Amino acid sequence: MRRAIPLFLLSAICSLAWGQVTQTDYDRADSLAFRLAGKLYRATVVPHWLDGGNKLWYTVETGAAQHETYLVDARSGAKETAFDSAKLAKALSAQGSPVSPDSLNVGITGWDGDKLTISALGKHWLLDRKTYEIVEQKGAGTGGASESLTAFLPPHPSGTGEETTLTLTNRSNDTVDVYWVGTDGSRTKYYTLKPGQSADQHTFANHVWLFTTTDGRVLAAYSATEGPCAAIWDGTPPPAQEGRRGRRANDLSPDSKWRAAFHDNDFFIRPAGGGDEIRLSTDGKAGDSYGGPAIWSPDGNYVAAVRTEVGQEHIIHWVQSSPPDQEQPIYHSMDYLKPGDKIPHARLVIFDIANKKEIPVATDLTPNPWDLTEFHWSPDSHEIYFIYNQRGHQVIRLLAADAVSGKTRTIVEETSPTFIDYQAKLWIDYLDKTNEALWMSERSGYNHIYLVDLKAGSMKPVTQGAWMVRSVDAVDPDKRQMLVRIMGRDPKQDPYHFHYARVNFDGSGFTPLTDGDGTHRIVWAPDNETYLDIYSRVDLPPVTELRRTSDGKRLAMLEKGDDSALKLTGWTEPERFVAKGRDGTTDIYGIIIKPTNFDPNKKYPVIEDIYAGPQDFFVPKSFAGFRAQAKVAELGCIIVQIDGMGTDWRGKKFHDVCWKNLADAGFPDRILWMKAAAKARPWMDLDRVGIYGTSAGGQSACSAVERFGDFYKAAVADCGCHDNRMDKIWWNELWMGWPIDDSYAKNSNVTAAKDLKGKLYLMVGEDDTNVDPASTMQVVNALIQAGKDFDFLVYPNSNHGVLAHPYAFKRLEEFFARNLLGGDATRK
Repeated sequence: MRRAIPLFLLSAICSLAWGQVTQTDYDRADSLAFRLAGKLYRATVVPHWLDGGNKLWYTVETGAAQHETYLVDARSGAKETAFDSAKLAKALSAQGSPVSPDSLNVGITGWDGDKLTISALGKHWLLDRKTYEIVEQKGAGTGGASESLTAFLPPHPSGTGEETTLTLTNRSNDTVDVYWVGTDGSRTKYYTLKPGQSADQHTFANHVWLFTTTDGRVLAAYSATEGPCAAIWDGTPPPAQEGRRGRRANDLSPDSKWRAAFHDNDFFIRPAGGGDEIRLSTDGKAGDSYGGPAIWSPDGNYVAAVRTEVGQEHIIHWVQSSPPDQEQPIYHSMDYLKPGDKIPHARLVIFDIANKKEIPVATDLTPNPWDLTEFHWSPDSHEIYFIYNQRGHQVIRLLAADAVSGKTRTIVEETSPTFIDYQAKLWIDYLDKTNEALWMSERSGYNHIYLVDLKAGSMKPVTQGAWMVRSVDAVDPDKRQMLVRIMGRDPKQDPYHFHYARVNFDGSGFTPLTDGDGTHRIVWAPDNETYLDIYSRVDLPPVTELRRTSDGKRLAMLEKGDDSALKLTGWTEPERFVAKGRDGTTDIYGIIIKPTNFDPNKKYPVIEDIYAGPQDFFVPKSFAGFRAQAKVAELGCIIVQIDGMGTDWRGKKFHDVCWKNLADAGFPDRILWMKAAAKARPWMDLDRVGIYGTSAGGQSACSAVERFGDFYKAAVADCGCHDNRMDKIWWNELWMGWPIDDSYAKNSNVTAAKDLKGKLYLMVGEDDTNVDPASTMQVVNALIQAGKDFDFLVYPNSNHGVLAHPYAFKRLEEFFARNLLGGDATRK
């Protein structure tokens, strides 16, 4: 007979097993980014090419406040130290301004044996590396490739792109602050850099970084690019730029005889040298008018335009309760089409210039366009090519319209019983010399490139196999070759790794340009004869190699990242883990993040950071010393991130799971993955599983405790698109289909609110222009009607993504502390 354990003793035992969140844990989480900053060395190589690409130099951080500069012969791969920092600092100090070896900021603009032309102290010098004599070079140019990204003002919100690394450097004489500019224009401070200091920052292409004075005066902004890049503030203010302008219509004909114009709903031309305007169309009207740009045939005899019947307006409204510059609220409105709304209807029209004749293009093959795009005339001006994307995204056609008759013919037709992923995999490159095109398609079940004969309508595969082409990065029509970014071709590697290869248009000559076990970026020499291959994994610091373009051969191993200083803090790299999905055969990939004070003898709750949008994959693949999820782990939990079925870039079958099924969000795969991981990791407590996410991730987080509440016990759902009928039209009709059917209601978090189990914290920005805030409010209403308990935060003046605000992130931490971790959930 077992003896009952007293309740007070059971509580004490649970406290020991679970741990208690204290202010010390909060403080440790808050300081994590600071504690990890600047502790990754030999990781970032920003190449500066010399002599047209024959040579290069770079400076790499080798330790705390320690740097080394190297010279590399790009043809042979020979590498040498550029100079002795102490000797050069002494030589420069002798010129009048004290220079420390630890803060040496030197650029190299020329290299000839032991002679270096360098830039330092705002001047150019000739350095003799044998004697360390330096002589000022009056009027010397900068030489070599630009060291820094181009600075601009005013700063604009960040965009999105692939993961990359940015080196932030202060070469001015003043201390500066560095901020990341959010997608909503908000600013988050990351660094204070003294003169000569640098910081390596994990970021994404199109993320904007801002330098300011310590009192907040804006100095310069920089937008990161793919591949390692540098933002160097040298004290020179950039010129202010005008706002972005729309694309200018191609109004001048190729023979320079005519100019086109659109006004009064119709289409006009006039002689380029002056003269009376000629009206080509006469049937344009308000709500069904002609618009640019003008699409001229190569011989100038024809011009095409698009006539568009407008769709409906769908105005949404919201109140900004607490504007920062006045006491009274502001009422806002915007046009925001939602699934099922009437959309604009576009038709192509051709005009015969000589006869001033309108040639209507047949619409039998374009009955219900989502849009018409990629207009391009045949080299002989006999046909105009264009892409028709049918609403519902189950039919896409590459069409040719005859310039004389207006009849259309199908060159390529793509169909799918689910969806065609036009937002990520619709791509064409016209080859005028041969009247061909390169075309992207998933018709084989995997994304590949095909060569299309535009006249005959035939197509042949350029790439093929059970792997994916992520993108075409370059096309050389003369060599009939292209550079492709690929995924999943090496069965021994993670299928999400990016690799590069060159292939001929006929499919021959497939040449891998990368092979290391990691995800890759390439930085090309100016002459394209060599390149840097930079690769990493979440558990492998960046490796930088110099390779030869002709055959992909490695010429030199330049650097291997050193994370030893990171590990001294208690940091451990994320653990990669693979388990079988719901079908028992498909591999599901994810990562596991532990706190820096991890104890394998303790039990830790598990919290999933989720984003399951079908437009991409989301588990990070490249190295980063600090990740935002790790702050939550510091409170005393395990963070996991997983790509379940329904996300992108694993093949059509894997992707199609999302079709009319966004509420699934890969949860059957995610739950199996966590159960498999916990079998060999007894410190993962699957009786305490939480989840959080933003946008589509917010939708999924809420769905987790509504539909899978027996597994997920607590969720933070930020700015979720909780009902796909309430969200923007393009994203939702792509995955949920058109016309609107009952699948929309079945996938709605409003419909499922009555099934809520566990704890839910809903957050929304009152000024969200990405997802209608009413989407969250309707979940709130349904939960109230169902008598459910939940937490709710409406964040004043916030756009999309409330968790980007420190206050909201603190509330997330307290919520999980209160509901999963135990202890005092109140922060100081």
